[in-house]
Amino acid sequence: MGKNVCFLIDGFLFQGLNERLKQIYKDTNSKFIAINFQGECCESEINRINEIAKVNKVDLFVGVGGGKTMDTAKLCADKLNIPFAIVPTSVSTDAPVSQIAVIYSEEGEHLGSRKIKRNSEFVLVDSEIVIGAPKRLFVAGIGDALATWFEAKASKASNSPNYVGSGYRRCLAGMAIAKMCYDTVLTDGINAIHSLEKGEITESVENIIEANTLLSGLGFHNTGLSAAHGIHSGLTAVPSTHKYLHGEKVAFGLVCQMVLENTPTEEIDKLMKFMTYIGLPVTLDQLDVEVTQENVSMIARKTTMDNKLIYAEPMKITEQLVYNAIIEADELGKTYLK
Repeated sequence: MGKNVCFLIDGFLFQGLNERLKQIYKDTNSKFIAINFQGECCESEINRINEIAKVNKVDLFVGVGGGKTMDTAKLCADKLNIPFAIVPTSVSTDAPVSQIAVIYSEEGEHLGSRKIKRNSEFVLVDSEIVIGAPKRLFVAGIGDALATWFEAKASKASNSPNYVGSGYRRCLAGMAIAKMCYDTVLTDGINAIHSLEKGEITESVENIIEANTLLSGLGFHNTGLSAAHGIHSGLTAVPSTHKYLHGEKVAFGLVCQMVLENTPTEEIDKLMKFMTYIGLPVTLDQLDVEVTQENVSMIARKTTMDNKLIYAEPMKITEQLVYNAIIEADELGKTYLK
């Protein structure tokens, strides 16, 4: 696909994959460069990588690794106006199929999202690689996927635009995919984790790989996001959360969303039992956030001021309402950890 290919590779993979690529490319007419991703999807990292790519006249980008690596590859290719491919090494997020990339500060604070002009040429997910990744990444992807259906329902209720083009009304197919994502995760999630722990690729593992990556990505892109991802963004205002994964923060955001929407008790109970069983965080303490007025206010303020995601909820959103939902969600989570 390209004569001068740039591989942007997660740091822990860089040395081994770079050596393998040298062997693969040595007898071809194509060239490659491998760049070691420095760990944060921020403007300075994007600029650093693009300068290297320009010098080498790169005509195809390949992002190999986790969510921030993939988002950085997308943004670099978008700036250079060249095609890109995505090779995730885990299923911790739906970033591989998303046309949206999330921008952070150099310190890891969420700054916003950016829409890119095109999707990837292809997404290559190797199940053998995925089951070799830490279980925590697999579980975090389930946290991200769980929110898809709830956020789709909220966006439908408020008639909020999706992320196709400049934003359109969601289609029936998008809603069906979002629901299938939720059903698949609840049906196959626990069996998949048990298989993963034994290093086995089973049908349940394959189904969760598809749900975490494809169904979640197509689902949110065609329906929309709301409180779960909005509160995820708010949580990044507290520096102690930066070491936690996207899907882990989205999981607590989903607990907040259920409180905010007054979700029926039976549905809350089913979901909370599932989340605690597989190890997703349902309290602030599990995200290393001390429950103080200052911290919760900081989260609520960033949620309501720095992004518009939570305004897809079908109710009047205020900072105080979000503050109350976070406190109540934390108390709810504690009851399931006893």
